[in-house]
Amino acid sequence: MAHVGFKERLSAVLGLTTFIVMMVDLFLIFIWVPEEKTLGAVQKIFYFHVGTAWVAFFAFFVVFLFSILYLKSRNSKWDRIAAASAEIGTVFTTVVLITGPIWAKSSWNAWWTWEPRLTTSLILWFIYVAYILIRASSTEEEKKARLSAVFGIIGFIDVPIVFFSVKWWNVSHPMVFDQGGMNLAPEMFITLMVSVAAFTLFYFYYLTKAAALFQARDDLRELKRKMRERLN
Repeated sequence: MAHVGFKERLSAVLGLTTFIVMMVDLFLIFIWVPEEKTLGAVQKIFYFHVGTAWVAFFAFFVVFLFSILYLKSRNSKWDRIAAASAEIGTVFTTVVLITGPIWAKSSWNAWWTWEPRLTTSLILWFIYVAYILIRASSTEEEKKARLSAVFGIIGFIDVPIVFFSVKWWNVSHPMVFDQGGMNLAPEMFITLMVSVAAFTLFYFYYLTKAAALFQARDDLRELKRKMRERLN
């Protein structure tokens, strides 16, 4: 019981910290940081776009890492973390695909162009939607976890492709970093770092909640199995 109480207190602290940092981030974005000279106010979506893209990449790295751990140990705890991270990462990738075209409309005067980063990001989204569908389609828990782990490991290959696509194909997609270093004003850099921190905390908070939900689901399934055995 003490262990449960500690986890609840830790979750509450993480939730409060996430809320505070997120409020600071919103203040910096909409009030403190100056508007970009060319794009104006619409450039502020940059902080949401980059912050959620970082979390999406990190979430799928967690899927990759814990899928490997599951295949090595067959410990269902690692599978639950991978599954929770995949669902959260898919949500963040959806936000990336929504905010990207809004930014693109102002930068390129087009909602969507089939340039490499946009295309590979869309492929990444399809990969992890397929991951979620795999988990939903199979009724055998061990088989589902094993197939999902393999798919999660293979699917992660697309993450570095998305990240390096701008350099590899030399396209016009906006970059946070250029060859001379950070291509941002100091206020923009600070706001971007706070935004990344805020979305990262947001990810970890909901990862703990989602993993706990998967744990409760598995406990309920095990309880039902034991009840059926007793009745038989």
